[in-house]
Amino acid sequence: MGFEIIQPGLLSTLQDEGRYGYRKYGVISSGPMDHFAHRSANILVGNSAGACALEMTLLGPSMLAKEDMIAALCGAETDAELDGIRVPMWRPFVIPKGSKLNVHYAVKGCRAYLAVSGGFKALPIMGSQSTYLRAGLGGYKGRALQAGDRLGVCEPQRLSTSEGFKRFQGEVSTYIRPHYEDNPILRVVWGNEAAHFTAESRSRFAEQSFRVTPQSDRMGYRLAGSQLNPVDGLAQGMVSEAVTPGTIQVPSSGQLILLMADCQTTGGYPRIAHVITADLPLAAQVKPGGTLRFRAISHQEAQEQLLRQAMNLRLLEVGVQARVRNQHG
Repeated sequence: MGFEIIQPGLLSTLQDEGRYGYRKYGVISSGPMDHFAHRSANILVGNSAGACALEMTLLGPSMLAKEDMIAALCGAETDAELDGIRVPMWRPFVIPKGSKLNVHYAVKGCRAYLAVSGGFKALPIMGSQSTYLRAGLGGYKGRALQAGDRLGVCEPQRLSTSEGFKRFQGEVSTYIRPHYEDNPILRVVWGNEAAHFTAESRSRFAEQSFRVTPQSDRMGYRLAGSQLNPVDGLAQGMVSEAVTPGTIQVPSSGQLILLMADCQTTGGYPRIAHVITADLPLAAQVKPGGTLRFRAISHQEAQEQLLRQAMNLRLLEVGVQARVRNQHG
């Protein structure tokens, strides 16, 4: 048994890389809001990049370790403490049996990710352990953590000694981490219905800031700002079309909705733009009250940014694996 939950935090859920292959049946993918932090934490403790980790929103849990573990904490900057001693971010650390891990309020950013070597145990549903709260699927009983819950840790690859810890001494360089900001500029590509908006609306979209409202969640961010209007009333009569995390919809109110990890599979609102996948981690770390701005780029640049991010994660993984081999050698 890995942890006993003392206090659950505001919203703590188990997430692996996501539930893929079922969107054609209307089943959403879920998975982490910040895929870069999630994958980094897993890589640092020797897991596959998509292993099951704990996503914590704003205020993390207080947990009692029931066995020795190696862990990593990535994402939002938090004042996490292990028996009163601050733990490092973006690098592995040892959690001894009987110790208490407290993940306090996020100082900068919104979501932090805790990975343990071996990964958290959760029953796969449709090939994924990710929690989808609205449907009660995956994770820990299909819900957010509660006081008294007991989280298991998988046995394979798990190391519980200080000697084992020496095998995982990597850290995620600041040069490859996303530059989290309270008010980021997100890169976008124009959506299929962008041409249906007035030139003035498109200019406002590209030049003004939009505030993330408290009504935002894992499904999507409701943004407050200038009203954007289609030229032909499309918002009232559009047939549902495919949407993905990053899609920016404009309902009849003219206020933007940025779809996130738990977004639906189709939507009937005009899609003015899509946040590029490489910038979704930046959006995931914006608290309610923060603002977003958008800058349009080409599809080629969007692909290049995603490839660069994937390459950085792969280099991190290779570096950790090389340290493991050197320790064995």
